Amino acid sequence: MNILQIGILIFAIIEVGNVMMLYFMPGSRMGNGVGVFNAWEASKKDENIHELMKYLVYWVAGAKLIFIMMGIVVIVWGDIWVQLFTVVALIISIASFFWRLFPMIRRLDKKGEITPKGYNKTLALMIAAFIIGFLAVLIVALIQYF
Repeated sequence: MNILQIGILIFAIIEVGNVMMLYFMPGSRMGNGVGVFNAWEASKKDENIHELMKYLVYWVAGAKLIFIMMGIVVIVWGDIWVQLFTVVALIISIASFFWRLFPMIRRLDKKGEITPKGYNKTLALMIAAFIIGFLAVLIVALIQYF
């Protein structure tokens, strides 16, 4: 396995854990569980709202599953160029968190709608670590192959 395949595989393995959490323990505060949002528990008071929230959580899990499966295809059948551009695409798509999602979770955290308090910073660091990790993989691959 080359460095690109290893980077994509690590990402896929972590995301499998997140998908399992979303499908089987969506209210958890671990991984991508939505239990950090106080609105998750509040939504249980209205069956229609809670069903919508569960639907959206499962939709996110399904979208993550698509990324995982595509990553596996790229690892197994993609050539070095496909793997290289997959890593670039992952960097860009993961970085999109900071465009819409981070401002939203930061705002909710400041309003006391996230438990534990300050979780937005923890999440931002985790997302930044993914980006930095993929950038490192990309740089090593560029040096190694080109």
